[in-house]
Amino acid sequence: MKSLIHAAIAIIVVCTFLFFAVDRLQSAGSAGSKDTITVYNWGEYIDPGLIDQFTEETGIKVIYETFDSNEAMMTKVEQGGSAYDVAVPSEYMVEMMKEKDLLLPIDHSKLPNFNNIDPYFLDLAFDPGNKYSIPYFWGTVGIVYNPSLVDEHLDFSSWVDLWDASLKGKVFLVDGAREVMGMGLNSLGESLNSKDDALLREATDKLITLSPNIKAVIGDEITPLMINNEATVALTWSGQAADMMWENEELDYAVPEEGSNLWFDNFVIPKTAANIDGAHAFINFMLDAENSAQNNDYVGYSTPNAAAMELMDPEVIEDERFYPTEEIREKLEVYENLGLEWLGKYNEYFLEFKMSIR
Repeated sequence: MKSLIHAAIAIIVVCTFLFFAVDRLQSAGSAGSKDTITVYNWGEYIDPGLIDQFTEETGIKVIYETFDSNEAMMTKVEQGGSAYDVAVPSEYMVEMMKEKDLLLPIDHSKLPNFNNIDPYFLDLAFDPGNKYSIPYFWGTVGIVYNPSLVDEHLDFSSWVDLWDASLKGKVFLVDGAREVMGMGLNSLGESLNSKDDALLREATDKLITLSPNIKAVIGDEITPLMINNEATVALTWSGQAADMMWENEELDYAVPEEGSNLWFDNFVIPKTAANIDGAHAFINFMLDAENSAQNNDYVGYSTPNAAAMELMDPEVIEDERFYPTEEIREKLEVYENLGLEWLGKYNEYFLEFKMSIR
């Protein structure tokens, strides 16, 4: 009997100790959150020196994590296991996250540098009034190629050039359903946001006829392959193309005249945020003209920050391949939130196309 009483007392003592220990840890974590933020971003999508500079200026430490797709990012935010203070989704994903109530509204009064953004990139359909998102980078989907390794008549001003018989086994595609299916739809003169089964079927059938020219459907491996002239042509994003062209001056980039994707990546504050003030401080820091110009020089994608552009190399911002005119941009489309049903269909058709590649 005494042994049972002693055991019960021991259990009570241990439970009491654990309760206070957990309480102390939670209190410490809560207090520490004011000195720390967790940023969730695409890989190689920020100048690491700016992270250090932000910490030096504010005393706020940055825990930096990366993702490789919008869908992976949203899933992790939705699960709520990590307290992300800042994330960087693309435009259609901002819309989806809003619908799922995963975002906190932005307090514009805490972002004096918001005025640096070019109004052209504000108040867009996926987030009217920029209530939940702040523009970070933008760009296009197009074709990077080596003119010295393709026939002279190919300049990729049209998507049809990808089907040229001379490119058998020489074309790489990024592994993305929206990008590849969008290209197929655009090559037919149709919208890359189509919700017409007949058009998706037609686009897939046309993509299957492209199969002989496809060498691989891959991810970031495209960059070293193009830099080292191990690949000839690739469907990719403008910023990735800029990185390739920086390392290999023989390369060129084109956005076909039938149209393509105009995308935007954006800062948001997920509902998981533990340091909302710190999140605003970080976003405002990144919107500073000098910081934004430095970041653009490192990352290579196009900036929506008009004040930063005044500090950048004129040759960069005058290059219409990466800063297309407004007239050209009118031919481009932003990815819309298709909804789960139609996104599933795009993925199914894309998989059918990939399975046709030998």
